[in-house]
Amino acid sequence: MFRRTFWFTAGAAAGVWATTKVNRKLRQLTPESLAAQAANKAIDAGHKLKDFALDVRTGMVRREAELGEALGLEAPANPALPAPGRVTAIEYTEYTDRTGAPRPRTNPYNPHNRNEDH
Repeated sequence: MFRRTFWFTAGAAAGVWATTKVNRKLRQLTPESLAAQAANKAIDAGHKLKDFALDVRTGMVRREAELGEALGLEAPANPALPAPGRVTAIEYTEYTDRTGAPRPRTNPYNPHNRNEDH
């Protein structure tokens, strides 16, 4: 009698355990769960990529400093030289009419005109 009760209880426990495992795995394979897992992995990959880029940037700055010291590029700038700056190639002139008010710029060729008979 005890032997039957033992095996009946063991079988019931194994059935509950197997059912729980199967249901848990089915919940993991739903589209919503798969999408959430993919999103989490993408976020983790983004964090790892950001950390890698920061490590590369830190190494790059350190190596530039080493090269600057080795080549003597850390010398102070010569005050006799002009400061680097931007130079405009074409000066902008405002087109005005007789009253002095700005008039709209007109271009005889309009590249956005898609008419066939122009």
